[in-house]
Amino acid sequence: MKSTGEKSGMQEKTGDELKREAGYYAAGMVEDGMVVGLGTGSTIAFAMERIAERIKDGLRIQGVPTSYQAEIRARNLAIPLTTLEDYPELDLAIDGADQVDGRLCLIKGRGAALTREKCVAAAAEELVIVVDESKITTILDAPVPVEVIPFALRPVMLGIKALGGDPVLRQGIRKDGPVITDNGNFVLDCLFGSIDDPGRLEGLLSLMPGVLSCGLFCAFTDKTTVVVGRSDGCRELTR
Repeated sequence: MKSTGEKSGMQEKTGDELKREAGYYAAGMVEDGMVVGLGTGSTIAFAMERIAERIKDGLRIQGVPTSYQAEIRARNLAIPLTTLEDYPELDLAIDGADQVDGRLCLIKGRGAALTREKCVAAAAEELVIVVDESKITTILDAPVPVEVIPFALRPVMLGIKALGGDPVLRQGIRKDGPVITDNGNFVLDCLFGSIDDPGRLEGLLSLMPGVLSCGLFCAFTDKTTVVVGRSDGCRELTR
């Protein structure tokens, strides 16, 4: 992993300030005429905010949102939208992550949009991940979200336990019962401890009948650029 694009700074910044700087930095990587995947979450909100400003200045792009939240936000910002049906190959995708390791493997899915985010990441020529310093780690150890169809919930939970995981059904906030994804499914948050081989675990989880996708993103490292918001400026990490 190598780093580029470091900028100097003097003062400590808040978490939101770091997110804004990283989001704006990523928005600056969008070029005229691109079709861009638009991720879900608070950090990407800043990137979309800056993209909207650039559109007012003449930038021409189309966005593919990864969730209803991203779609609503983009429409409120007057960002033109399209779909993977119309553009199955994207120039760029901008998204966040819950954790990033030294190989640029990711854990994603805190916003329960992991399946659509993975579809957009796979379709993009380049994947830009926007995080603050707290998301960078030597080895992945955060809970791994798994999207599962309700019909297969119990067998999938047993299968995850057989792999050494501790699955917990994600519950809604200000809603009784489990979180329901944009695809109509449940999310299991699965703690595995330190994940020595995230690519293997991703494969095993993804092969379980009833699993739509998991929050491990290990297949895109060669096309991933991680933009890290830090107190001394933004930093790019690449393979």
